[in-house]
Amino acid sequence: MDAKHHKAKPGPEDSLHEQCSPWRKNACCSVNTSIEAHKDISYLYRFNWDHCGKMEPACKRHFIQDTCLYECSPNLGPWIREVNQKWRKERVLGVPLCKEDCQIWWEDCRTSYTCKSNWHKGWNWSAGYNQCPVKAACHRFDFYFPTPAALCNEIWSHSYKVSNYGRGSGRCIQMWFDPFQGNPNEEVARFYAENPTSGSTPQGIGPLLLNLTQMLPLWLLN
Repeated sequence: MDAKHHKAKPGPEDSLHEQCSPWRKNACCSVNTSIEAHKDISYLYRFNWDHCGKMEPACKRHFIQDTCLYECSPNLGPWIREVNQKWRKERVLGVPLCKEDCQIWWEDCRTSYTCKSNWHKGWNWSAGYNQCPVKAACHRFDFYFPTPAALCNEIWSHSYKVSNYGRGSGRCIQMWFDPFQGNPNEEVARFYAENPTSGSTPQGIGPLLLNLTQMLPLWLLN
């Protein structure tokens, strides 16, 4: 992905930090990026998870994992789209997140607090990191995100789309996996790249993906 911190090509990174370690055999992130992904208000995006008081550790773990998936995974190709933004030229849209991953994320975060349902935009950045807009009130996550689907689909402007499929189905992306059991997201990416009309890839990029399937060994599956 042509984004702010991604490497030009995926490759081995044996020392990826903690929750980013599943991608160490083939990563789009550097070791330094993986370390910063675990920090509060890191140099990556200057994003403050604790904008409405201390976020519960169990909740924050999911956001670190989300960052690791976005920065490190080489298997998001079928959902990459071009964007006209100062800080990146491409983003992901409609990544089919496994329903269990979304459910657990929501359950672990529902008692933490936030002030917005879309975290991509609308923050006050005057302090050099994100703060709640003046008229935005802090409420529990389940106020702004009443269902797991509301959280996963809306928080990053539809970067994810919660799937009806579960882990092990070969049809949804896992936010985390045991690297000693292999990377299950490779099979998922291959399926959607080869079947762009299956309903999980963004509308309008099917023809492009058909051409890109010939490049799978180079940028998607190695």
